[in-house]
Amino acid sequence: MRFMVIVKSNEDSEAGKGPSAELLAEMAKFNEELVKAGVMLAGEGLTPSSQGARIVFSSNEEPKVVDGPFAETKELVGGFWILQCRDRDECVEWIKRMPNPDGQAGVVEIRRVAEASDFENMTPEVAEMEGRLRAQSAGEA
Repeated sequence: MRFMVIVKSNEDSEAGKGPSAELLAEMAKFNEELVKAGVMLAGEGLTPSSQGARIVFSSNEEPKVVDGPFAETKELVGGFWILQCRDRDECVEWIKRMPNPDGQAGVVEIRRVAEASDFENMTPEVAEMEGRLRAQSAGEA
């Protein structure tokens, strides 16, 4: 199963203040453990929402672009991992080991990535197309 691990933003990350050298070193070690265990598929930090945009869709208007920064700092995403784990419990155990040398309070959310079988309206044709596109984007085709 694949899981998206969502690291929530905080006031420092939204202000553009990067992580400490100690945190960067600890995170590199943690990421190395994840890679060596064959668990980490991807992981990135994100820039502040002031450098981002939202596209707002409505039923009867053209999509609207809203430039950042965005409110609700603790609801924003500051970074993420995509982890391949046996189940949610394994993912939770990995993330409980995530370093926090600065001792900051924060929130990390874990969500399972949906698979084709999770969608009741997925036709075999669309499932085949999705598989082909995934292989292409991974450079396998």
